[in-house]
Amino acid sequence: MSVDFKQALADSGIPTTDAALKAAWEAEVLAQGSKLSNTSAYSPFWRVITALVTKPVLWLLTFVSDTVLPNFFVKTAEKAWLDMLAWAVNVERKAPTKAIGTLLFSRATTAGEFEVPIGTRVQSASINGHVYELVTTAAASFVEGESQLQIPARALEAGSGYNLAPGYYAILPVPVPGVVQVVNLDGWLATPGSDSEPDDQLRLRVRNQFSAVNQWHTDAVYRALIAAFPGVSPNGVFFEHGAPRGPGSANAYVLFEAGVPADTYLAQINAKIMNEGNHGHGDSMLVLVIPETLHSVSLQVWPVANLTVAQRDTLKADIALFVRAAFRESTGRDYTPTLTWPQSRFSFSRLIEELHEQFPGIESMKFGNEDIISDLVIPRLQALEVTFDD
Repeated sequence: MSVDFKQALADSGIPTTDAALKAAWEAEVLAQGSKLSNTSAYSPFWRVITALVTKPVLWLLTFVSDTVLPNFFVKTAEKAWLDMLAWAVNVERKAPTKAIGTLLFSRATTAGEFEVPIGTRVQSASINGHVYELVTTAAASFVEGESQLQIPARALEAGSGYNLAPGYYAILPVPVPGVVQVVNLDGWLATPGSDSEPDDQLRLRVRNQFSAVNQWHTDAVYRALIAAFPGVSPNGVFFEHGAPRGPGSANAYVLFEAGVPADTYLAQINAKIMNEGNHGHGDSMLVLVIPETLHSVSLQVWPVANLTVAQRDTLKADIALFVRAAFRESTGRDYTPTLTWPQSRFSFSRLIEELHEQFPGIESMKFGNEDIISDLVIPRLQALEVTFDD
């Protein structure tokens, strides 16, 4: 529900339009006993006097209705105004962070030794015009008999877009002699990257803080603690009650935006809750990554006529990336389809609509899948097949 603050001012009897202000001004002039009779719209003197009164008041009213009043409330406040409201309940906007993880480098032979230098760059393929790049943060050496090597890396810039799913980082823009392959594996992400917390997520954390005021073992308290970590949004924390691990126990399942971080990151969150005493009357709260269900998706596409071979190849690749984005393999800064969610229905007919809107080169398409109905799990892709028919 949107709020019309200008209408709220009008409902309280404050004139908010040019005509209403002029009428109020003229009525006040008469009430004060003015003897001026030349109030015609063509009177230069009267037009100047009216403008000097009504214009500044209109500017002030617009500032009040469009800026001041909306920023008094958590629901409608933005940017620095929302930061001040968050500060009042001891919440701060999360700063941007860089993704940190490891990459697997492979060589064709196991003979000899050589070093992969620090600062080696590894890129993703282009995702809607965005190329993400990691840089190794330490020099590492293959030793005799070793064909694969894990090397730590960090995102070139801060942002959640770098939290890509396994297999996306596979391009060496500058070849490293002896290295034949590089890839990010499952669990490659040690610390998720994050953008400066957007207003909508900060707003959710501020709202949650009002529910967490008792500071006992409530969902709101745990959600506040968990959502304070980079890469975790307040609406991405789901609770399982009913003593899943015995009396007094509950589980909190975390949905990450794209790549699921390594177990060490979950260990940090659990340590925050248990080791620092952030739990109620001896209750047992365990933070887990939300379970996944794997799905094989097939899509048959009829492209528009007269596309070149290169255009068809590009379109096919982009469609696949769009579908993968819907299954959370990349973040919303690239493509913005409707995402899979726990406890919901994922509609393939809606995905078809969004594909049509995104790619005018599609004439028709058909998924070979039924809608996915999820419980407390997140649907992920096991396989994706996109085929073109003429």
